[in-house]
Amino acid sequence: MVSLPACFIQDAALSRFIAEIGPCLLHKQAAPDPQVQSPYASLIKAVTGQQLHNAAARTIFRRLCALGPDHKEDGPPPPPEAILALEDDTLRRCGLSAAKIASLRAIARGRLEGLVPSLAEAHQLDDATLIKRLTSLRGVGQWTVEMLLIFHLGRQDVMPAGDLGVQEGWKRLKKLPARPTPRQLHEATIRFSPHRSALAWYCWQAKAHLPDPAPSSKKP
Repeated sequence: MVSLPACFIQDAALSRFIAEIGPCLLHKQAAPDPQVQSPYASLIKAVTGQQLHNAAARTIFRRLCALGPDHKEDGPPPPPEAILALEDDTLRRCGLSAAKIASLRAIARGRLEGLVPSLAEAHQLDDATLIKRLTSLRGVGQWTVEMLLIFHLGRQDVMPAGDLGVQEGWKRLKKLPARPTPRQLHEATIRFSPHRSALAWYCWQAKAHLPDPAPSSKKP
């Protein structure tokens, strides 16, 4: 029997869903990615894949990684100095847009200037500090940092309230007439702190496994 936080047990809808879907697998899904061993690499990968399907994102990221010192598609992305030294045309041939190239260079400069922390440094910083620091970089939004916090740093209390999948999952879990706004979702889930990363995982699962009680594209 998996031990559940009291706040999960006390929520009837969530408790029923957990009984159906099983224990949270977030930690297993957050296993280290050999290509992404630092916040810098995580941000580079995230920006590379923005607004792309998974297959296209993986292809472009592999091409970028092949430009690194080891020239391996399955290796880490080029270090900051290399990103800044590469010609725009070289980066464009990987499939990167001008906006993404500018973002990658901003991340690279941020790492060299210490704004983007090392993995060890990141573990010493709280969530709010990391969000504030990293979202100051061009092309890095709050959702990107929240995914880094959950899946790369293993933070336990992150609620990505702007994630449409989490919003939709909460809607289905609670049988709401429409998806909550980010503010509504944030307020509704405060009581689940400090376990909101696991709650987000269950919301993603709810979107995948529960029927839509009220199909609608309208927000409340």
